[in-house]
Amino acid sequence: MLRAAFCDDDLNVLKEMDILFEKYCAARTQKIVYAMFRSPLEVLAEIDKGMRWDILFLDILMPGQNGIETAKEIRQHDANVKIIFLTSTAEFAVESYTVGAYLYQMKPVCEERFFEMMDSVASACKRARQDSLLLCAKNGIRRIDLEKLEYCEVMGRTLLFHLEDGKVLEGGGGMEQLCRSLIPYGYFLRPHRSFLVNMEYIQSISSKTIVMNCGANIPIPHGKYSTIKETYLAYAFTRKLVFIS
Repeated sequence: MLRAAFCDDDLNVLKEMDILFEKYCAARTQKIVYAMFRSPLEVLAEIDKGMRWDILFLDILMPGQNGIETAKEIRQHDANVKIIFLTSTAEFAVESYTVGAYLYQMKPVCEERFFEMMDSVASACKRARQDSLLLCAKNGIRRIDLEKLEYCEVMGRTLLFHLEDGKVLEGGGGMEQLCRSLIPYGYFLRPHRSFLVNMEYIQSISSKTIVMNCGANIPIPHGKYSTIKETYLAYAFTRKLVFIS
């Protein structure tokens, strides 16, 4: 089930969005839980409590704090929510994409255009959920985009998830269960009992070490080099990477 939120200081706009949303859910026979907010501070307060949405419709010109500033704060907690800016000005169109906006839409929004946006973003959310991992981290529940997961390692009873942006998230569970969940995706490799790597981020492989793009060195156990190399070459072949020998 998708979760959505609307934030606009204009009550009339929120009423219009409410009507359009109800029509969309009825027409698509889809149940989507949604909430309405008149202040970005209300949205941020809910996020601080651990609330996460799949889709957020956000006005830009609002009293106190504009939508761009709000989106920047949201991105510190949630990198996955699809943000759609609904605004009466094109002034911030370029800047909106610096905070990972999914769409930038001018007001007013007609029913046909609203349905098009919802079809697009709902489909994107579905794809993201299929290629993501739900992590119970120390600071709450977080969804990780698997394409942005560089490698995982286990230290004691803790799993460390290293992301492409340098962030490291901690979670519980075991490496065996994680491998059973991720290896079927086709781009994860377990070269060592304590490590699981995303082959898309491998920089080099030698007889003893895998070097990741971030510079991390993953040890290769004795006798495993040939198997690991063959697995990586098979993956690289499917990705149509260029080889020079």
